[in-house]
Amino acid sequence: MEEVLQQVINALSVGSIYALIALGYTMVYGIIQLINFAHGDVYMVGAFVGYWSMAVARLGFVESLALGMLACMVLGVVIERVAYKPLRNSTRIAVLITAIGMSLLLEYTMMFFVGAEAKQYPALPDFLNGTVQVAGITVRNQQLIIIGIAILLMALLQFVVRTTRVGKAMRAVSQDQDAARLMGINVDNTISATFAIGSALAGAAGVLVGIYYNSINPLMGILPGLKAFVAAVFGGIGLIPGALIGGYFIGFTETGVSAAGYSMYKDAVVFAILIVILIVKPAGLLGRDVREKV
Repeated sequence: MEEVLQQVINALSVGSIYALIALGYTMVYGIIQLINFAHGDVYMVGAFVGYWSMAVARLGFVESLALGMLACMVLGVVIERVAYKPLRNSTRIAVLITAIGMSLLLEYTMMFFVGAEAKQYPALPDFLNGTVQVAGITVRNQQLIIIGIAILLMALLQFVVRTTRVGKAMRAVSQDQDAARLMGINVDNTISATFAIGSALAGAAGVLVGIYYNSINPLMGILPGLKAFVAAVFGGIGLIPGALIGGYFIGFTETGVSAAGYSMYKDAVVFAILIVILIVKPAGLLGRDVREKV
C-alpha cells in the first residue's frame, strides 16, 4: 500500500505538469481551432527564464516563478500577433506549418544563445529540498509545491473564465466570433488574452519542471508538448475540464508503466492511447461530435 501511495504522489506531480501545459493547447483550440505546436517550446522558455532568474539574478523561487510566467505571457502574445494573426483567414494547413516553424524557431534560437548542453538548476532553498512523512510514505516538498501550485493556478483559471469580463469574452468568442464582434467584444484582444493566459501556465510548468528534475535544455519542450497535446485530445480538446482530466490521466499512465518496470515504453504507451482515442472517440472523453456545415 505504501508503494501504491508513493506512485500516486509521483503521478499527481507529473500529471500536474501535463495538465498545465495541456490547458494552453485546449484554450487556444477552443477559441480559434488552432493546434499551437509552439506551445511546448513556450514551456521550455519558461524553464530557462526561471533558471536565469535563480542562477544569474539570484531571485527566490516565488519571484522566479512569477517572472517565468510573465515572460511567457509576453512571448505568447508576440507569437499570436506576429505569426498567427496575419494568417487568421488562411487555410488550416498554412497555420499548422507556421506553428511548426515557430516551434523550431524558438528551439534553435534558444540553442544559439545558451548552447545545446543541459543546464542544471542552482541549489534550491531548504524548503524545496526537504521531505515530509505522509501516511507512512516519504513525499518531497517539491512534489507538494508542484501539486499545490498547479491546483491553485487551475482554480484561478476557472475563476477567470467563469466570472471575469475577459473570461466571458473568451467564452463568447469560442462560440461565435462574428456574433461576439457584433456585441462589442474586441475579438483580437480576446484571442491575445487567451494566448497570454495559456502561455503563462506553460511558463509556470517550465519552472516547476526545472526545480523537479534539476535539468533543462533547449529541446525539452518537444516530448512534453506532444504528450500534453495527447492529454488535451484525450479529455476533449477545447474543454478546460478535459485538459485537466487528460493531463492527470497521462501522468498516472506514465507512472504506472514505469512502476511496472517498463519505463522504456512509457512514451509509446502514451501515443498508443492517442491512436486508440482517435479511433474510438475522436471528440475525446468529454467532447461531443459536432456536425460541421460545408
